[in-house]
Amino acid sequence: MSAVTPATPTMRAITQQTFGGPEVLHLTEVPRPAPLPTEVLVRVVSAGVNPVDVKTRGGSGMAGVLGEPPFVLGWDVSGVVEEVGFGVHTLAVGDEVYGMPWFPRAAGGYAEYVTAPARQFARKPAALSHDEAAAVPLAALTAWQILVDTADVRPGDRVLVHAAAGGVGHFAVQIAKHLGAYVIATASAAKHAWLRELGADEVVDYTATRFEKELSDVDVVVDLVGDEIDATSTRSLAVLRPGGLLVAVPSGVSDDLAEQAAAAGVRARPYLVEPDGTALTTLAGLIDAGAIKVEVADVLPLEQVAEAHVRVAGGRTKGKIVLRVAE
Repeated sequence: MSAVTPATPTMRAITQQTFGGPEVLHLTEVPRPAPLPTEVLVRVVSAGVNPVDVKTRGGSGMAGVLGEPPFVLGWDVSGVVEEVGFGVHTLAVGDEVYGMPWFPRAAGGYAEYVTAPARQFARKPAALSHDEAAAVPLAALTAWQILVDTADVRPGDRVLVHAAAGGVGHFAVQIAKHLGAYVIATASAAKHAWLRELGADEVVDYTATRFEKELSDVDVVVDLVGDEIDATSTRSLAVLRPGGLLVAVPSGVSDDLAEQAAAAGVRARPYLVEPDGTALTTLAGLIDAGAIKVEVADVLPLEQVAEAHVRVAGGRTKGKIVLRVAE
């Protein structure tokens, strides 16, 4: 008589079998992961949705890293530690955590459980709900690592943030202000008052004026739009002071952009965020102290992931869209 083996635990997850539009995203049952040594198993309560998710779903973004479908998208998660692997010293079962595990490799955030190295997570800001915390990691880490690690922003620096009302942008405005910078933001007029509340010293309506005609002597440009839209990166070179820095996020730095930057006597760098539990701990402290506010545009159930992708792809979201995975 053969031994009876228990069934493999499963979980709900959003999977896709092919690249394509939002309609390729489907709610399915997949095997639940188990933590390896130094990893934790996190029960996901909420998952953030980012532009890179939308691009990857369609075959660009991080598709070259993830490979061909099937896979589970999602990198931003907030939840509760369910199990710890051998060698984990920083977290315990029951801890509320948030993180951006594994990026740019697959993390599988659109699911009920994820596993990742414990040090890629941090304790969730006490002041935030899981919905709010899930809106933080990728966007806030992008802003933090650009301004602190890449640009080394100092008090008095003039920092220009394009797409300042978006997920990364609204964090970049606040972090730059926290670092003592003079912050200039581009956004549509309806969002100007809100951006000033977040700390912007000057706001430019990109729909009504050419920012390069209005601005000069900028130390750092955080370009969250890219050259694909109205040559935003290229036009930003003109507003930089000699030796100033353009950080081009979505489009990167083409050979042509690099040549134009060199000719103008300024610097242009591409950027990609990486997991950073230490920075997340610092950000949690700033959030709990009230120095950084988190804007969540809407919270949708996991089953409405296609609608979330449609909204993010529209590029007009104020803050972040979040998926509620569990209660």
